[in-house]
Amino acid sequence: MKNKFKGMLKNKMFVIGMILFGSMLLVAIFAPLIAPHTYDEQNMAMKLSAPSSEYPLGTDQYGRCIFSRVVYGSRIALSVGIVAVIIETVIGVTLGMLAGYYGKKIDKAITFITDSAWAIPPIILAMAIVLMLGSSAMNVAIAVAVVSWAQFTKIVRAKVQSLKDLSYIEAARIYGESDFNILMRYILPNLTSTIIILATLALPAAILSTTSMGFLGLGAQQPQPDWGMILSEGIQYLRNAPWISMVPGVAIVWTVLGFNLVGEGVKELLDPRLKV
Repeated sequence: MKNKFKGMLKNKMFVIGMILFGSMLLVAIFAPLIAPHTYDEQNMAMKLSAPSSEYPLGTDQYGRCIFSRVVYGSRIALSVGIVAVIIETVIGVTLGMLAGYYGKKIDKAITFITDSAWAIPPIILAMAIVLMLGSSAMNVAIAVAVVSWAQFTKIVRAKVQSLKDLSYIEAARIYGESDFNILMRYILPNLTSTIIILATLALPAAILSTTSMGFLGLGAQQPQPDWGMILSEGIQYLRNAPWISMVPGVAIVWTVLGFNLVGEGVKELLDPRLKV
């Protein structure tokens, strides 16, 4: 493992990904120290102003600092993405373990639910969930998780099916271990690398889905600085103030690309044969 980790550090794409995502993570953590203004501070006298020393990346239609809003927006994008991945990991891994271990009717039922979830366009289902629950960052996290757990279930199910008939697990059954203990003590630890890979690769997709919902007006609401919402608001000012849309767009690409590269590096380290 140590040698693999050293090899991963020699992987230029992984290192670039760590730099990109790590820098955005630091921006989110230290947002109050980095941003020159609060995200909701308005100055109508300076609306749609070009980048300057006071407003490094210009202002929007309300005279709010775009740089500050994008910096604070990193907190929403990352926190919602992480919460969504945690929820979908718990749902997907639990269902995948149950389907793979018990098989038969339970497997058929969970497989049917999984296939049904994949049959619905994710963005349509996510929109329906947010419209039903209400527009907020947390509801977006729930919606993103609900439309994304199926991949976890499919892959974990296949892994569990290959593990459940191993000799030491059969021995545990013979000695009277309960199914719960077998799943928690013997099977789940063997899924750790798979879960880490899936979660790592799911985060950039969750962030992209979060910003997409914000772009449609279904994410965090004003005056919260959602990247997707900022990008959407700036479209009508592309000719006069292109920085309104360009800056959050660059932030989205920066973050998603960075963690995609990190995810591929982690996959190469832990299980290069895993098909995701």
